[in-house]
Amino acid sequence: MMSRDISADVHRSLGISLFNKVWDLIDKKDRSPEETEVMINAAHASLYHWLQVGEPINFARGEWQVSRVYSLCARSEPALHHAENSLRICRENSIGDFDLAFAYEAVARAYSVSQQSEKTHEFLALANEAAKEIKKEDDRKYFLSELKSIRL
Repeated sequence: MMSRDISADVHRSLGISLFNKVWDLIDKKDRSPEETEVMINAAHASLYHWLQVGEPINFARGEWQVSRVYSLCARSEPALHHAENSLRICRENSIGDFDLAFAYEAVARAYSVSQQSEKTHEFLALANEAAKEIKKEDDRKYFLSELKSIRL
């Protein structure tokens, strides 16, 4: 349900802007504790705005980003929750390619954070299998490089 006081264009603009802000903070090597809190809150806010006006692919990507943020913060329970949401949305909406592969990656990363190596390996295998379906070679290479960053 879209809030009545914010237009669809504003929701979309905020969703994009916040998503990009989170990316900047994810990539920042020397993030302060305050910036980490901003990163968490901005990821949730971006997802909220996409839930108002987006489509399932936006929801899957937003859930993936929230999961990545929590994995970076070593908070496995919310990381796994949002990763599973991303994967569920992909499956329910027949979203494949890059997004499905990254949903599996998010689940594997969340299990890695919680030091559940068997589950980590299980979802890494699923992610590698999904990578074969990524159509663009550059996207596939990027995905595989991200997959290698998961600690076993």
